[in-house]
Amino acid sequence: MKKPNLLKGRYKDLKITDVRIRLKDESKLKGVASITIDECFVIHDIKVIEGKDGLFISMPSKKTANGEHKDIAHPINTETREAIKNAVLEAYNKALEEKSSEE
Repeated sequence: MKKPNLLKGRYKDLKITDVRIRLKDESKLKGVASITIDECFVIHDIKVIEGKDGLFISMPSKKTANGEHKDIAHPINTETREAIKNAVLEAYNKALEEKSSEE
């Protein structure tokens, strides 16, 4: 079994213990992920977006009264953002491979 990605935290190392992907085939939206941290905390609606420089993730957000989108959950350091991004994109690529092998 593959080792879970570690999120470096202030108090301890957190582990991404599950990543679930729903593939999408919209213009820029390619998938939506949910991640579980330490088998006890879930973050839903992390989007996989196709940008001009390749795939990236967008954390869950809500639209404010003035029309801007504001993250409602997000990492506060680069290491954590990279761990989440890597875990989500790895799961996305695996889901794409599984889908293509079924066709």
